[in-house]
Amino acid sequence: MSATWYECKIKYRKLDEASGMLKVKTEPFLVDAISYTEAESRITEEMSAYLSDTEEIKITNIKVANFAEIHPFENSDRWFKSKVSLIAFDEESGKERKTNMYLLIQANDVKEAYDNTISVMKDTMGEYSVPSIAESPIMDVFPYFSGEEDDMERVEKFNIIKDSVPVDNSMDEELELSDVMSSEE
Repeated sequence: MSATWYECKIKYRKLDEASGMLKVKTEPFLVDAISYTEAESRITEEMSAYLSDTEEIKITNIKVANFAEIHPFENSDRWFKSKVSLIAFDEESGKERKTNMYLLIQANDVKEAYDNTISVMKDTMGEYSVPSIAESPIMDVFPYFSGEEDDMERVEKFNIIKDSVPVDNSMDEELELSDVMSSEE
């Protein structure tokens, strides 16, 4: 199952390191969620760990992020958006076709982000190129499952939410009906 990442812009009071004063900042964060509602709930929960009880956050925007994959790397503190062009040869037209995808790569600088992108793509069977890498404004990424012990509680919450989403069985019913009709003939 692939993750759906939501970019949440948060307005909150943050300590400015240069002046030592609290300043109001608006910064984007990524959260893995099933819906906009869950993304709102998860970002509120995740950010509460960084704020005192009296401070509040304001969610100014939530949108689905266009990242195909997220790749954190140890000892890195910034996020970079890597554009990767997958190259395929179209036999009918005889032309080369490029499909772009975006990766969010953690690194300390652009060179390291490029090296990390190449590292992530090393097992790719087809040809690809990396036309651009730019520093992302994303401050932090909150995956649904991090591999830590408290994930079992999250797995249970995830399954409850997943099970509460109604399943569209109309196609299954149509297929079963067509099977019955064809077996009667």
